Amino acid sequence: MYEDILREEGCDPGVIAHCRAVADRAQEYAVSPSVDRDLLRTGAFLHDIGRSETHSLRHAEVGADSARSLGYAEGVVRIIQRHIGAGLTSEECALLGLLPRDGMPQRIEERIVAHADNLVKGTRRITLEERMDRSTDLGRKARVRAFRLALDLEPLLHIRK
Repeated sequence: MYEDILREEGCDPGVIAHCRAVADRAQEYAVSPSVDRDLLRTGAFLHDIGRSETHSLRHAEVGADSARSLGYAEGVVRIIQRHIGAGLTSEECALLGLLPRDGMPQRIEERIVAHADNLVKGTRRITLEERMDRSTDLGRKARVRAFRLALDLEPLLHIRK
């Protein structure tokens, strides 16, 4: 179903495969009863829908607009809008030439998708250390934010279901 939506929106097979891998990875963190698993799955699968138009950082805002126009709930739109790294402040967005919106993941589903996306390169799972090594172009604050997000969420993998 989600793959069909991504395909219809114009995403290439590599983006679709990546979205599937991120959705699978995100589900591993959905151990708490407070996690809306349907919202998480939808948001994770559609997080890169904006890559149908651009592969720049702008893909998050493009994707959020696409999801909104397709009638998805604001929870899904926020996941898409806030999945870049471990989030971007409105000031960081403005400095990067994006709309100055709050792109910081707040709800647990938003945080899980951002983290899962950080741990998938293409379709390959990577470690947090690999992500940090690949993120040298990010500023120190963004790297620290991604590391803190990981520290917050990694313990979820060790909770028995």
